[in-house]
Order: sequence, then structure tokens, then C-alpha cells
Amino acid sequence: MAKYRSYSVEFKRQVAQEFLAGEMLHGLARRHDVSRNLIRIWIRKNEQGAFDGDAQAADLIQEYEARIAALKRLVGKQALELEFLKGALKNAPRPKKGTTSVITGPAASPSPKDVG
Repeated sequence: MAKYRSYSVEFKRQVAQEFLAGEMLHGLARRHDVSRNLIRIWIRKNEQGAFDGDAQAADLIQEYEARIAALKRLVGKQALELEFLKGALKNAPRPKKGTTSVITGPAASPSPKDVG
């Protein structure tokens, strides 16, 4: 089964612009190793403005992928910090008496003015 090549919106727009600038269809097809019929389709789509929306969508996708990568790095960093803190908590010395809570901390000792 043959695999189809895919071309970026920028490449398609560039080839269409080269044709509109006066380059011959046969020369473009040979230089870029693309069929002349496919270049005709790209020219028609470029004239209709179809590549403008595609380019905006491609830019948006690229922006989202960058944001996702940044968030994945942040999640990985936080997971490492969490594992480190869990290990530190396991190895920390335990108080001999009194209750401790992760939320409230150790029980406070009464101050001298409360005693008496």
C-alpha cells in the first residue's frame, strides 16, 4: 500500500505563489517532485483563500502543542518534587508523643500566660 506525502500549508502557498509569479507549471512540478495536477489544485485553493484559514489553524495547533509540552514539563517537575517530599517524609524523625497533622502541624505547647 502506497504512503501519501503530506505538505505543509506554507509549502503549498509558496509553490502557488511561484506559479503566480510566472514560473512554468512543468518546471515547478519537476523541481518540487509534485504532480502538475496537485499544483493546479493548490493554485486554485490559494486563489480562493483556503490556505489562509489552514495557516491560522496550523499556527493555533502549533501554539497549543507548545503549551501542552510546557504543561507536561511542569507536571513532570511537580511529580518529581512530590516523590522527593514523600521520601523525605518517610525518613524524617517521628515525634515521640503528641499528634501531628499535615494540615495543622504539631500540637502547640501552652504559653506561660495561659497556664496561670
